[in-house]
Amino acid sequence: MIDEREDLIRRVTEAQRGLGRAFAHLQSPLFTSNLTMRQLKVVLLLSVRGSLSGQDLAHDLGVGLGTVTGIVDRLVSHGLVSRHEDPNDRRVRRVELTAAGTRLIEEINDAGLQHIRRIMEHLDLDTLRALDFVTRRLQEVAEELHRS
Repeated sequence: MIDEREDLIRRVTEAQRGLGRAFAHLQSPLFTSNLTMRQLKVVLLLSVRGSLSGQDLAHDLGVGLGTVTGIVDRLVSHGLVSRHEDPNDRRVRRVELTAAGTRLIEEINDAGLQHIRRIMEHLDLDTLRALDFVTRRLQEVAEELHRS
């Protein structure tokens, strides 16, 4: 049973890697944005968590506050994030996405969804039903793990 479980997990992860390689060949704002990996991580963190302090970003990225300052400076110059004073503590500066940053995240997400939708349109109904079940179950387990 354990060998079968490991074999199935390996096969699924290999298929996911293959999908990732297939998507890498497609045009996506993810690959054309000219952002560094750390800049992209900041934009993604802000899209999920909203407004964050520099200290929060430093902790989440595993870097020093000086490094975060440079990353945020470049994102501000790109017009993707803004800084503002924390209303509860004027000593703290918070960073959040601008409308352009939000649009970039939406474009990245939409491009990925369009690619996966194009693939799914070629699947039969039974396969789509199975994929729906598995995808929902993956989401449930991910949410359970996140809560614990």
